[in-house]
Amino acid sequence: MAGHSKWANIQHRKGRQDAVRSKLFSRLSKEIAIAAKLGGPDPDANPRLRLAVANAKGQSMPKDNIQRAIDKASGGDGADFEDIRYEGFGPAGIGVIVEVSTDNRNRAAAEVRTAFAKNGGNMGETGSVAFMFDNVGEIRYPLSKADEDAMMEAAIEAGAEDVTSEDGDEENEGQHVVFTAREDLMDVVSALSAQYDDPASAKIVWRPQNLIEVPADKVPTLMKMMEALEDCDDVQNVYANFDVSDEDMASLE
Repeated sequence: MAGHSKWANIQHRKGRQDAVRSKLFSRLSKEIAIAAKLGGPDPDANPRLRLAVANAKGQSMPKDNIQRAIDKASGGDGADFEDIRYEGFGPAGIGVIVEVSTDNRNRAAAEVRTAFAKNGGNMGETGSVAFMFDNVGEIRYPLSKADEDAMMEAAIEAGAEDVTSEDGDEENEGQHVVFTAREDLMDVVSALSAQYDDPASAKIVWRPQNLIEVPADKVPTLMKMMEALEDCDDVQNVYANFDVSDEDMASLE
């Protein structure tokens, strides 16, 4: 997803790596805890937990942190969280999907609404944006794991629907991105893991069907909106269908 990938790169360039990593670990811990509380502490019998643990390992999250999150949930500690999806529009009419896990629906809605409203966007009704995206499985591997042809062949044989390769830069290694039908994600992960070890990430995502080009004068506001949404405590994932030129991204550094 160009919008999501470019946003990750601009976060890195702006020197927010430590804050972003801290937030990432917090989100991974929350997802592990929620999955363990809902489906039990055994990853082999709990597909959601198995996926959450795989993602945590792919992001080099310490094993102790992973086990602590499972133990906390299986011990009955922690609040009861619910998953909610919000949809809205940003500068230049881009579509945005925000996934939250929260123990306070009113607080989460207010934070997300404020992040939109203060940065040139607005909340929409449920379904107002989702139709512009496909809800699919996404598996990521570093380019160093295999060349494009080998990854494509292995992924398609495993049951994947599409494979793209994203170039890296001097600070970020590029990645192979494997897309699957939602229901096939874990089967494809298992097949690819047997050949290439655990992926860097594997999750259900909202993949834009088309990208909207954002004019240069609206890029700074768009990035502020994305940052504000990502900084909301209850937000787990943000997806958007924007396309921003490398030159406009570079101008923000």
